[in-house]
This record gives sequence, C-alpha cells and structure tokens, in this order.
Amino acid sequence: LVLYKRLANCRDDDELILLREELIDRFGRLPEPATALVETHRLRVLSSPLGISQIDAAESVVIVHFVPRPPIEPAAIIAFMQSRRDTRLAGEDRLRIEVESKNLEQRLQRIREILASLRRHAEKASK
Repeated sequence: LVLYKRLANCRDDDELILLREELIDRFGRLPEPATALVETHRLRVLSSPLGISQIDAAESVVIVHFVPRPPIEPAAIIAFMQSRRDTRLAGEDRLRIEVESKNLEQRLQRIREILASLRRHAEKASK
C-alpha cells in the first residue's frame, strides 16, 4: 500500500521513472500487471493537463472523458477530430476513437499517440 500511495502521488514522468527503477531494483523485472499499473499512472500524468478525467481502452476503441470545462480549447478538440477519420464525439464530454490494439503495449502506444496529438492541437490553438 505504501508503494501504491507513492505511485499515486507521482506528479511527473521523472518521479514515475525513479519509482519504477526503484521497484525493479527491489523486486526485479516487473510482471505485466505491475507494468500496467505504472503505465496507467503515466497516462494520468500526461492526460491531466489536457483536462482528461478518464480513459477507457479496449481492443478496438479508446474513449477519452474530459472534465467539465476542460483547459483545452474546444477548437483544439475539433481540429484533433478533423485530423483523424477514426474519431467522433460520444457525448458532450467524450471522444470515441476507433483504434486497433491487440495487447497492452499496443494499447498504451495508441493512447500515448492520442494524447500527443491532442497536446499538439492544444498548443496550436493557444497561439
């Protein structure tokens, strides 16, 4: 529980990297569930500045939930949607992105790509 609390309190990628290294030093190679937990927290750190409150990912779809009145400009979200043929609104605060991901690593990579693209669109909209 102490390690989980430390993981939940990581505020940036550097803190996550240090904690992951500590876990590997203490326990050896991390099993897939532990890796998934660390990567889930990494996605939380990456998505929080965009106003994303939740990400649901399955083999064929990723649903991104935004907080009410997210800090990202609506124009950035629209530009993101227009740049992708696989994305549509799924309610007033959600995006549905159709992507194929057969395993955990592919799913994580697809989500990282989505977040990076949203971040780029947000930066363009704020200029």
